[in-house]
Amino acid sequence: MGPKYVYLFSEGHAGMRELLGGKGANLAEMTRIGLPVPPGFTVSTEACRDYFRRGQVIWDELRQEVIEALHKLETITGKRIGDADNPLLVSVRSGSVFSMPGMMDTVLNLGLNDKTVLALAASSGNQRFAYDCYRRFIQMFGDVVLKVEHYYFEKALEEKKKALEVRSDTDLDAAALREVVAAYQKIVSRETKSSFPQDPLEQLLLSVRAVFDSWYNQRAAVYRQIHRLPDHLGTAVNVQAMVFGNLGDDSGTGVAFTRNPADGTKELYGEFLLNAQGEDVVAGTRTPHPIAKMAETMPEIYRQFAALCELLEKHYREIQDIEFTIERGKLYLLQTRNGKKTAAATVKIAVQMTEEGLLSRDEALLRVDPAQLDQLLHRRIDPKAKLDVVAKGLPASPGAASGRIVFDADDAERLAGEGEKVILVRPETTPDDIHGIVAAQGILTSRGGMTSHAAVVARGMGIPCVAGCEDAKVDPAAKTLTAGGRLFREGDLLSIDGSSGQVMAGLVPLIDPELSAEFIRLLSWADKVRTIGVRANADTPGDAAKAREFGAEGVGLCRTEHMFMSQDRMPVVQQMILARDREERERALAKLLPMQQGDFEGIFQAMENLPVTVRLLDPPLHEFLPNLEELLVEVTLLKERGNQPELLREKEVLLRQARALHEFNPMMGHRGCRLGIVTPEIYKMQALAIFRAVISLTRRGIEVLPEVMIPLVGHENELKMMRELVDEAAAEVMKDSGTEFAYKTGTMIELPRACIIAGHIARHAEFFSFGTNDLTQTTFGFSRDDAEGKFLHHYLQQKILPENPFAVLDREGVGELVRMAVDRGRAVREDLKIGICGEHGGEPSSIEFCHQAGLDYVSCSPFRVPVARLAAAHAALKQAGIENLSKMLDK
Repeated sequence: MGPKYVYLFSEGHAGMRELLGGKGANLAEMTRIGLPVPPGFTVSTEACRDYFRRGQVIWDELRQEVIEALHKLETITGKRIGDADNPLLVSVRSGSVFSMPGMMDTVLNLGLNDKTVLALAASSGNQRFAYDCYRRFIQMFGDVVLKVEHYYFEKALEEKKKALEVRSDTDLDAAALREVVAAYQKIVSRETKSSFPQDPLEQLLLSVRAVFDSWYNQRAAVYRQIHRLPDHLGTAVNVQAMVFGNLGDDSGTGVAFTRNPADGTKELYGEFLLNAQGEDVVAGTRTPHPIAKMAETMPEIYRQFAALCELLEKHYREIQDIEFTIERGKLYLLQTRNGKKTAAATVKIAVQMTEEGLLSRDEALLRVDPAQLDQLLHRRIDPKAKLDVVAKGLPASPGAASGRIVFDADDAERLAGEGEKVILVRPETTPDDIHGIVAAQGILTSRGGMTSHAAVVARGMGIPCVAGCEDAKVDPAAKTLTAGGRLFREGDLLSIDGSSGQVMAGLVPLIDPELSAEFIRLLSWADKVRTIGVRANADTPGDAAKAREFGAEGVGLCRTEHMFMSQDRMPVVQQMILARDREERERALAKLLPMQQGDFEGIFQAMENLPVTVRLLDPPLHEFLPNLEELLVEVTLLKERGNQPELLREKEVLLRQARALHEFNPMMGHRGCRLGIVTPEIYKMQALAIFRAVISLTRRGIEVLPEVMIPLVGHENELKMMRELVDEAAAEVMKDSGTEFAYKTGTMIELPRACIIAGHIARHAEFFSFGTNDLTQTTFGFSRDDAEGKFLHHYLQQKILPENPFAVLDREGVGELVRMAVDRGRAVREDLKIGICGEHGGEPSSIEFCHQAGLDYVSCSPFRVPVARLAAAHAALKQAGIENLSKMLDK
């Protein structure tokens, strides 16, 4: 006997998610606990995987199982598919293991044909309702299954409304809708060269096949790539008896969350429409009413619904996103799933549920995805700013954004790829717009509500969104937006506030966010759990102060070269570079020394009592000179004009030095410790500046914990020589000041050779800090800029690499080198402090690896510090869970 592919809702439960998909497992669970769920069955994810293995055909055994399940559904409902007197109608929906809202296909009202529509009209006593269902079915089936362009159906509907001089779909009577049905059938015949299928079983099998096929449609593939979901799981198909919300004013449909998914407030949050089907709410074709209004229009139904919401939330111990339909005064739940929500809401709800006793603290920590915390750091509009508000819509996803208007998702993606900040403006978004939504700074739609596609997707991705902005008229064809009596064209500047729903002309000043009490509390729980430290990369006192505010436990990387880049210092830096001898160079360095000392004093003071790791100058000197090609053009033009001889001589000197310093491969050239070895006076100046800053602050009663880091060491003698230079500078400052101080000297590990000989290097280092950006480049043999610009996206698309190794640490290659360096370094020096200061230090998966590899700390940008704190707690909890499971298995 072969595998079972089809399960009635009554045969499943919540634990069958892998087999039934999230939606199917939840429908089975709701059925199991006795909730009012229309009956149905689920075709499993295993069937989907077999469908693709068999070349995308429905095989006999699966066909037979579907037919048998359909017969059982007929028995349960007392209706028969295709029956001319009492027809069974069903919905066909996707349901993957992980929620992918709107990414795959749905068909409603399946089972209607030219005969069953008459039976539906008779049984309902409402011809208009029956033909409205039929025209919806033809349109959805035509679009999803037969691949007829949606536009043709919409055009026919608009033409009918225009001919009858009505505005809304609901203004069309039964006769008009019969004519729309006939027009739709002609569209299908014209576009497919075949008549619309009348056999309900054929309709069902074709729809199952279409839902399977939608697993690999473009929008679903992009969504999985963005959310790092596996491609091999496949989708289940849920076939469910239809209930109708469009039978009149005692019927309706809606979507609701058990708590506010935007800010986490404990309140029912959602929307509903009377005399409508579910697609009307989520598609944004009609603007719905807030769920609270249902308490006035249908008080008893609202009371039942609120009680069921509370029951479901307690059952799943998570905010629920519930679809419901009211058919002639009776409430049905069509599905429930864990609600998509903003990071602010996720944090607030996790803390609230812990206080309510639904979750433990550890569970609350694991409920919050560390990467989501980035959303909490969204910028907001400066309250002092004068705003030119032109429209107001629904505050669908928090945060503020500014950019140039675009009306098309493809244009948004293209312009964003060119570095342009854009606001995607649409009447409403569809799942096909996913790539443009990801690329945009913010989304504005003129239709749709708080649970429309744009709102749900934007919230999940942390992108500001204003939806249902009926004050705005969007014309995608003409590429114009009319708002506040003004006309905006593509390329004009626009700002939106997804927290208030305001739309503003031009750019607005944005300011950094403040952290909520729940956010601070959750991170305090994380700090008690994590075992790895979190520092920040900070090059200015402002960065250091912001990092400390976010909970950084020190500075893991202070890049001194950034201090040389300011306009007032660049002439002095260039004097140092252009010096003809050491004496002249030292005169320039003497001017830089007090500037550097001031820099270090500011950072040390901001990080009082915490360690600060200062990396001595790393980049090659030519980076501080004008671009070689630009200099060449300037010199050529000055020679042609011949009217500025002094400026010409100055530029020619710069050009000669730029040519002398030019390298074929600067990343592998004269930089890092090599610079310190050839021109030790540069490193000596920086070391003196560090230690003089220490003395200055110590005398003011401020404790300083300096760490001096030598970059790009690949041989122990390099570090030995540079450490001697640092020690000499420290001894000189101590002697001159009569004050002793503690400091550490270590190195940045960013070359494979350094990892291999880490034991030798550790003889001269008190700490290692992995520079994983350069270590990744030198391990892969990639130039990051060239790789990301030219071929890396092909590697990711073709699955040669699972992730961008510059974003997520490559555990198999770079990770093994890190482990080797940790083991070999600590074999020589047990107390060797080891951290990571590349961009990986703020990426959750890479932080988990650092925890597993035994590093002492990670260091990341200031705004990633909260992410790192929570990710470090996740890593500790996961490891503890694995160890506990291992102990249980041993017993």
